[in-house]
This record gives sequence, C-alpha cells and structure tokens, in this order.
Amino acid sequence: MHSPSRKEFVSLTFTGSGNYNSKQWRRQSCWRKWKQLSRLQRNLILFSVALMLVCGIATYPTVTEHFRGKASKKNLIVMVVGTLFLRHQRLNILPYVPPQKQKRAPHKRGPPGLQNRLQKKGTRSDIQVEENPIQEAKKADKEKGEKPLMVVKYLGVCVSEFDRLEAVRDAFRHAWKGYKEFAWGQDELRPISKSYGEWFGLGLTLIDALDTMWILNLREEFEEAKTWVSTELSFNKNVDVNLFESTIRILGGLLSTYHLTGDALFLDKAKDIGTRLMPAFNTPSKIPYSDVNIGKGTAHPPRWTSDSTVAEVTSIQLEFRELSRLTQDTRYRAAVDKVMQKVHKLEGKQDGLVPMFINTNSGQFTHLGVFTLGARADSYYEYLLKQWIQGGQKETELLEDYLQALEGVKKNLLKKSSPNSLTFVGELSHGQFSPKMDHLVCFLPGTLALGAHHGLPADHMELAKQLMETCYQMYAQMETGLSPEIVHFNMHEGSIRDVDVKLADRHNLLRPETVESLFYLYRFTKDRKYRDWGWEILQNFNKYTKVSTGGYTSINNVRDPEYPSPRDKMESFFLGETLKYFYLLFSDDPELVSLDKYVFNTEAHPLPIWPSAE
Repeated sequence: MHSPSRKEFVSLTFTGSGNYNSKQWRRQSCWRKWKQLSRLQRNLILFSVALMLVCGIATYPTVTEHFRGKASKKNLIVMVVGTLFLRHQRLNILPYVPPQKQKRAPHKRGPPGLQNRLQKKGTRSDIQVEENPIQEAKKADKEKGEKPLMVVKYLGVCVSEFDRLEAVRDAFRHAWKGYKEFAWGQDELRPISKSYGEWFGLGLTLIDALDTMWILNLREEFEEAKTWVSTELSFNKNVDVNLFESTIRILGGLLSTYHLTGDALFLDKAKDIGTRLMPAFNTPSKIPYSDVNIGKGTAHPPRWTSDSTVAEVTSIQLEFRELSRLTQDTRYRAAVDKVMQKVHKLEGKQDGLVPMFINTNSGQFTHLGVFTLGARADSYYEYLLKQWIQGGQKETELLEDYLQALEGVKKNLLKKSSPNSLTFVGELSHGQFSPKMDHLVCFLPGTLALGAHHGLPADHMELAKQLMETCYQMYAQMETGLSPEIVHFNMHEGSIRDVDVKLADRHNLLRPETVESLFYLYRFTKDRKYRDWGWEILQNFNKYTKVSTGGYTSINNVRDPEYPSPRDKMESFFLGETLKYFYLLFSDDPELVSLDKYVFNTEAHPLPIWPSAE
C-alpha cells in the first residue's frame, strides 16, 4: 500500500525521433488520468459535457433552426441525455441503489411477467419500432423494484413540455407524409400496402385534419390541404354518405376551420354539404335516415332495417345548429331540434338511459331493454351536455336529460372490478348486468369533467377521476401499453387481474377517447399524471403502430408485442382527434382552444359557445 502522501511515477520509454511533448504521448497521459478517475467522477464529467452541449443547442437559434424539420431538437436532447442516463444510471442527481439480486415483483399496472417480454427484431418489417431511452430507463427501474420515474425527472430542466408538443407535431408530419404520398385526396391511408381506402370519396382524412394542422401551427401542410379543398373538393357526386359520419367529420371540420381561420372558403363548403344532407330528415317521423345520396338529393335507411341508431340521430345537432347561426337559415337547426324534442318525450328509457335504436317510420325506440354508453348510444349523452353549453346554458330540457341519465348510469351501470376496485361502466340487457366496457366509453371522464367545470355537481369531477384511472389501466395492463376495443372487467373475489380481453376484441383503432379525457382532466385539475399517462400512450403508438414509410396503422392484437398484427388502415380520426387531443394535453396555453369559448363536437372539431345574447 502506498501512503497518501507518496507520489506515483510512471516510467516511459521513447523510441524513434519522438519527444515527450508529442500528441501521442499527451493522448496516452490523458487516457491514464481518465482511467484513474472513479466511475462516479467519469459519470459526472460526461454528464456535465452533455448538459452543456444540449443546453447550448437549445439556446443557439441557428442550430435550433437547422434541426427543426429534419432531426428535431427534441429528439437530439432526449437521445443524448437519455442515453447517458441509461449507460451511467442516474449519476449523483438521484439516489443510487446498487444492483441487488431480488425476486422481481410484478408492476401493479401490468400483469406478472409483462416486463420480461422482449421485442423480437424482424417480425414487423414495415412497422417502425422506436425504442426510447425513457422507456428503457423505466424498464430498468422496474427490474430493480424501484418506483418508475417519469420523463421530467430523468431529463431535468433541459426538457420542457415543448418537447412533447414537438413529438406530437413529428407524429402528425409522419402520418401526413404517408397520406400525401400514397392517399392524397382519398378518404383513408393504407400505410402497409402504400395505398388508400375509399368510403365516401370526399377526402375524409384531409378534411378531418384541417383544424388539427391549424392548431399545431403546421402552416405549410395546411396550405397544401386548403388548395385541395379550393380546387378539388366537390360534393356534387352520385354517392351515398352516412349522415352522422359526414356531419361530424366533414361539416364539423369545415365549420371549425372557418372559425379558426376566418376563411370564407370553408363556410361556403360547409353550407354546400349541409344543404345536401338535409334530405335525410324527410321521413314520416322526422327521425332522419342514416344514408343520403348527396348528388341525387335522396335518402334511405340501411338495406337491412328501417332503424337508425340513437347516437347517430342525436349527435349531429352541434353542427347543424351552428350552420343555422352562421347562415341565418333556420331550417338546419329546426330539423335537428325536432329530433331532440321527440327523443326527450319518448317512452322506453330506464332512469334516463336510452335504447340503441330508433325507427325512422314510427319514431319509436326499438330493441328495448338494452342500455350501454358504448357504440350506438355514447354520443347521445355527450351531446346533451354540449348542446346545453353551446346554447349558453339556457335549454333546461337538455340539462335535465343529461343529469337524469347520469343518475341512471350510477344506479344501473357503475360497478367496481376485482382485485383493484377500478370503477367501470358496464351494460344492461333486459335486467342482466354485463361487465363489458367499450373503449368508446372513455369519452365519459372528459364529459363529466366538462360538466363540473360549467357548474354541475362536484361529485361529477370525482367520478371523472375514477373513470380516468380505469381508462388508463385499459392501456397499462396490456402488453403493448395500448387499449383493446372492448374489455370485460372481473368482479369475482380472488381475481388475479381486473381486465380480460376476448380474442375478437383485441384490436386497437388509434382511437382518441382516452386521450380526449386526459386533456379535459389535465386542463381542469393541472395534475401532471394525466400528461404522463398521455405521454406513455403516445410512445406506445409510436412503438407499435408507426409505419416506417409514413403513416400509422391500427393493429389486431394489443396483447402481443412481438407481432401486434397491423390492419393496414389509418382512420381519419387519428389526425382529426387523437393527435389534436395529444397536442392540447401537452400545451401550457389555456387559451389554445379555450373551454370557456369553444365546445368540441364528437370528432374533436371546436365550435364556438354562443354569446349570451343569442
């Protein structure tokens, strides 16, 4: 052992004509000094250098502009700092726990063994798998039995919400790239086959995405789309369209874009499509048909039934009412108001809950005794509240129906799961309860929070928070971190997990409802966990649904991270709703689509709340 005061000497042998001041000797000397440092000292030096580099890039405008649009500044920051953390653990900023061999406990938000499933390379040739340092670091935490740490804690002051906003913009650009290259002007992109699918032949994805591009400040992409609307979009086509889908996506999208931009082009197009949809209301009962030929001016029910779904006929009101207000043509509002007045008086409800079908000839409910907040009924409840808000909170019948329906939900459909007592909304069929819950039902936490914000009882917000946790768990308890279309909750004592998923229900369509509710909950509570949950979901969309050549695809199996089985379809609502709600969730600007000034239609298109004088 050398005493602390004793100096160390190094013997060197010089060969050739070199001298002790040569660059080679200096490199060797520096390397020895570096190796003599402790691991902690080397980590601190590396981290300090990286931090200075990153902050320099973030503050130097020329460099920032260079990376924008190519390899974004956000990605560089995350990769540099995140990689250092992964390689050198947490340095001295967070407490260091030496690795210990211990029995690994399953994460409370996922099934046992979920963390052990590794992604096999080469099984998804077209899907772009993106491993990121944040997810890897969280995985390492789980393996050590530590509580997972969130993104902001890992990356410190150099990471802000701007990075998350930029991640959403990057996702939109990537989706738009695929649509522009392989499906321009068509309804939907098929990203795997690099082709497109048609529904109405009206450029659904483009129109649905107009206001998203404006809100995300993607002006170049917006101008491209606007040019297409101006020069190519025509509704004078011999084609059948669905009244509900074309109203919420096309009419709603055009009205919203008009309000955000002030460009009369979009109002003119909105008036054109709105007028062409009006023949749907020419029925004996004034309950509209489901299908309209916008070229011929005729309408009809589906071939197999004379029924329409309740959600479809009661979720077109925001758009037609607004069209009347803008054009001063009262016939649009009159048609949809008659529908609400008729449904308000109908028999066949149970504690404010409505059946799923209504007959266009008789105007009566059909298939009585079946009640759900999922498909075919969901947005009826949403539009009761939103029409009341849109109209300045004056239409008391709408509010009464909404409040009565919520009491019916609490009495008949609200239950707790086992083992974690998650609050969920099931279904009722002729008095028999089913613990089935559609992902569509995850609109409800946001709607409840919106009502509480506008003065409805405070317990609505408490229920919203409970249901928000449940909707998040529908993602977190799946192996891919993405929710299936339908889940069944366990209610029996001794259940191992809260959620079961049938094989036919394991698909994910890139739906927006959970992200939508996360946006409302964060906007009203400022609880950062809602943002963190949303960030996890966005990362998993990037990991399992992003297609390398452009676009995102829905998948067939959220339980199989090794091969989630792409469906080769990017729904228009991924751009129109999902990415828009992600962006609003991560934005710190409460005036960016203020919820005191706008109300969103069920396709995430914001329409103004009417001035109190109207």
